[in-house]
Amino acid sequence: MRSERPPLRLALAGFGTVGMGLADILEQNREKLTARAGREIRIHSVLVRDQAKARTRPLPSGARLCADVSELVQDARVDVVVELMGGLEMPRRLIRAALEAGKHVVTANKALLAEEGEEIFRLAGQHGLHLGYEASVCGGVPVIQVLREGLAANKILALAGILNGTCNYILSSMSGEGLSFEAALKRAQSLGLAEADPSLDIEGWDSAHKLALLIRLAWGINYPFKHMPVTGITRVTPEDIRFAGEFGCNIKLLGQAALTEDRQSGRTRLDAWVFPSLVPESNPLSQVGQAYNALRVEGNAVGAVFLHGLGAGGPPTGSAVAADLLRIALGTGPHNTGYAGSGRADLEIMPPLESASGYYFRLTVPDRAGVLKVVAAAMAEQQISVAQVIQKSQRGGGVVPLVIMTHQTTARAVEAALAGLKSSGILTEAPVYYKVLAAGGE
Repeated sequence: MRSERPPLRLALAGFGTVGMGLADILEQNREKLTARAGREIRIHSVLVRDQAKARTRPLPSGARLCADVSELVQDARVDVVVELMGGLEMPRRLIRAALEAGKHVVTANKALLAEEGEEIFRLAGQHGLHLGYEASVCGGVPVIQVLREGLAANKILALAGILNGTCNYILSSMSGEGLSFEAALKRAQSLGLAEADPSLDIEGWDSAHKLALLIRLAWGINYPFKHMPVTGITRVTPEDIRFAGEFGCNIKLLGQAALTEDRQSGRTRLDAWVFPSLVPESNPLSQVGQAYNALRVEGNAVGAVFLHGLGAGGPPTGSAVAADLLRIALGTGPHNTGYAGSGRADLEIMPPLESASGYYFRLTVPDRAGVLKVVAAAMAEQQISVAQVIQKSQRGGGVVPLVIMTHQTTARAVEAALAGLKSSGILTEAPVYYKVLAAGGE
């Protein structure tokens, strides 16, 4: 299909998995995209860190290789800069330079937007430019568009998601096949699902970056990323997986944020965290397997909405980038944060230690009389109400795992109880504890 409107010309920074996935989509679906946008979307130039590197895919037809950032952003023929390089320093310079040069930006860089997004969003708004970032959260699952537009008429009450496919693959392999964490991680690396240095994923920081962006869209505030409570999955064991199953749950790494009412002041506060969690099998999040992502959003008008799909890989992530490009090609006005102005400046952030939920504890203790009494006393001292207790047979060396499920309590009470148990000398190993998601998803 031919169009009389000039093509939307892209400068593509990064030609790895996602960049090549985008190029394939623009080529394979060219007629469909042109019909939707009323104009062609064309890659004009490509910037890569190593120009001599051999590539599995040739550059898009008509595209030229670019030498540096300034050449990319100063080209008057370029309408949109697409940043798919990863990292922080070079993308930061590129995105700022592109916006200051009057060019729209599309990026998949959740780390940069989570840690420095306030300034970048301000700069885009100041120049009246699009800042597209659909690909930064959940890959091909259109969670950004749903929160920014589809659920815009709702007051968002809560959201919870499996935001990292690598962690979900590891936990699914441990659950389904009984693999150790180390074995599951090694397999994920062999399949290209985990980096050689997987710390950003398995320590929970990737999920936290994504959660910070979802919070901005849902409630219009900038969450101070450095203060977000984050715990990864490195201490999850097959033993924990089995115990979770006995309680009718699966263990998932969740990013969650929810509005809560402060009983004393009456003010609304936002509680947010990334933490391994026991999720009841009746909750759809519990059934999300392999490298898939999912997000459950609760609105006051629509109720619960569930989104599920592939969160990584060239085609899914390239699809999300292309969706942002289509919005720009259509000529719609920028609506980058989903809010006009500053959003919800009156919404307070709950101090992490005041966050409340049910908890799972696995304590390794000596197999002798009186141990349970000491543990119960430490819990009672912090007013932690115990829901269930499981004590299995001796593991070896005269110790046993003692598993406790609690009713809702605060993170402060949990820390204090664990400090008391450590000082008592009764623990033979470092304690393991996870949050427990209520059956209703809260």
